[in-house]
Amino acid sequence: MPETVVEDVSTLGAALSRRFPLGVTAHSGQQGRDTVNVAVYAPALERVVLYFQPPGAAWKAVLLPDMTDGVHHGLVSGLPVGSRYGFRAGPPDGTAGNIDPDMVQLLLDPYGRFIDEATGADGTVKYASVRMQSNFDWGEAKSPRTPGRNTVMYEAHVRGQTILHPGIPEEIRGSYAGMAHPAMIRHLQELGVTAVELLPIHFHIDEPHLHGTGMHNYWGYNTLGYFAPHVAYASAGARERGPQAVQDELKGMVKLLHLAGIEVILDVVYNHTAEGGQGGPALSWRGLGEEQYYRMRDGRYVDTTGCGNTLNFGNPHVIRMAMDSLRYWVEEFHIDGFRFDLAVSLARDGAHEFTNQHPFLLAAATDGVLASTKLIAEPWDVGYGGWQTGNFPTGWSDWNDSFRDSVREVWLSDRAATFDGHHQGSLAKLGDALGGSAGLFAKSGRSPMASVNLVTAHDGFTLADLTAYNEKHNADNQEGNRDGHGDNRSWNHGVEGITNDPSILAQRARSARNMMATLLLAQGMPLICAGDELGRSQGGNNNAYCQDNEIAWLDWSMDLEAQTMLAATKRLVQIRRDFLSEQPSSFPMRGGESFIHWFGADGQLMTPERWTNPHERILTMLMGSPNGKVDGLVVFNTGITDELVTLPANPRFAADASTVPHPYKLRMTTAGPYMNDDGVPTFRLSRAVPRVPAGEAVPVEANTVQIYRNGLGPA
Repeated sequence: MPETVVEDVSTLGAALSRRFPLGVTAHSGQQGRDTVNVAVYAPALERVVLYFQPPGAAWKAVLLPDMTDGVHHGLVSGLPVGSRYGFRAGPPDGTAGNIDPDMVQLLLDPYGRFIDEATGADGTVKYASVRMQSNFDWGEAKSPRTPGRNTVMYEAHVRGQTILHPGIPEEIRGSYAGMAHPAMIRHLQELGVTAVELLPIHFHIDEPHLHGTGMHNYWGYNTLGYFAPHVAYASAGARERGPQAVQDELKGMVKLLHLAGIEVILDVVYNHTAEGGQGGPALSWRGLGEEQYYRMRDGRYVDTTGCGNTLNFGNPHVIRMAMDSLRYWVEEFHIDGFRFDLAVSLARDGAHEFTNQHPFLLAAATDGVLASTKLIAEPWDVGYGGWQTGNFPTGWSDWNDSFRDSVREVWLSDRAATFDGHHQGSLAKLGDALGGSAGLFAKSGRSPMASVNLVTAHDGFTLADLTAYNEKHNADNQEGNRDGHGDNRSWNHGVEGITNDPSILAQRARSARNMMATLLLAQGMPLICAGDELGRSQGGNNNAYCQDNEIAWLDWSMDLEAQTMLAATKRLVQIRRDFLSEQPSSFPMRGGESFIHWFGADGQLMTPERWTNPHERILTMLMGSPNGKVDGLVVFNTGITDELVTLPANPRFAADASTVPHPYKLRMTTAGPYMNDDGVPTFRLSRAVPRVPAGEAVPVEANTVQIYRNGLGPA
């Protein structure tokens, strides 16, 4: 690093500078391409000094000469692309001052497009913003813009998804380039997912309590830059080539996924920042305007996130920052949507109360750039009134925790209760979940597409661990097993954790397939957690946020159990495309024709009394398509005994005497796989499977889902 020399640099005049756009932007005047407009919202500071270091040169300093409504701004010359920079409070005498930026942490630009981290002269890590340019050859790549009814999402971690994959070159495993490698794209396409939802790729750092433990914030929910990509997810080669190569590798990942027809959705964390609780380090926002950027009451932080601070979305400047960040990722990186972590905190007003008419929610849903993207809320936080599933406005979708809990209860905790001699719950919750959770979303005029259905996610047990553990096992997190949720609605099927008992293993695998089937055959947008299609286990750890190791990484060794779960998931996604690609875009109005008809084991329609009867353990769902080409019939045996189930008559045929009823043909059962001639498990049944007329009874094993086609044509 060259010798540090701090010198005053005169500006080109405040009269020509602009308070917007915020950040460092090229100036359109005649002063040269290395002249930039600098603007930063820093209402707590009377004067702001910009420190910058052009590539290969010494540090320089300039006092931003003007302030408008809390925004300090000025024109600065000699600041080319690749320059490192940051801010600091200016001395009272109006000069630029004299500090050594290699010894002092500058305040990062909240709009900085890249963050560089290096060890300073004092031996500690120093962060600096970097000026970037915006150019990339997108070629023919376009956003797939997959309709919600055809969307199958896949929640993945860039590093954990690829770091152990044997088909990806070692030098790019765990990177953006690895995520876009043909081997990974092939897996996603063959699985049938249409969108990857990536855990945070905004620049993030570790929380202080992890320092010295050997652990890191693996999940990434601790953002330090809302416009900057996380550098560590770039390949070593890209990092060596510098910031532009890192940015281009991320754009290249999006480009290749788009060419494969796969959308890219980002998990974003606008609810809190990496500056932590009150009194923590001033890395950016805290030093620029703590009382404006963060929620406060009587001089103390209002923490609705559980992370020490909460960004103040009661301040228009904070809303602008989030909106500008979102537009940037769409316009510059071609991102297709966003999942908002703890989204309730983004919709609290000046009195810290949630409102679904919050300016941010409405602005995002109606913005010309963002309205065509997928906007997905994690509809809760830890503050008062923090659970708001179903209460976000139109234009938004919600992670549906009610769906998650209902599916787990029906297939796991209710069944466990029965074996223990206790009563199960009724099937009403299963029917509501399969039908798009109308009880949550219809009341506000939203459609089934507002429900993002999930059984598992990064936070909590994996699908396999739900079937293998009654209790969390988080000792590796070094918090005395106090962390992580205690109410998992899981069931170990009789043995906690690892077992060699083949009957228990078979029941666990079947339960996992049942939950995957329920997820993929329900109305709404399904979200598969990466690795669930492989039977991935975290050893009972349900809070692996700090486990950047084999506990959280995907295992691609592909033993027979993994092959079987993968085959089942692929088959279910195929069947979903057949049965639900034309699912309606709204719930049926009172008296309108329903997309779904419900029957009991006797082939008769469900009644209110049957829905609430805990002894009813068979639910048959008949799904129709508007064009009448195909109907899907799904039989759920959630009980503990094998049953004979009468396949019902199709109401559409019964209403039209001239229409010839079609027989049913079994397309899949979760009871177990068949082995093809190569010894590979499959769930695709032989074409020789006989068709069954309506009104006939078929055997359905306990703890099983059977899927039929009601119509003519190939299976």
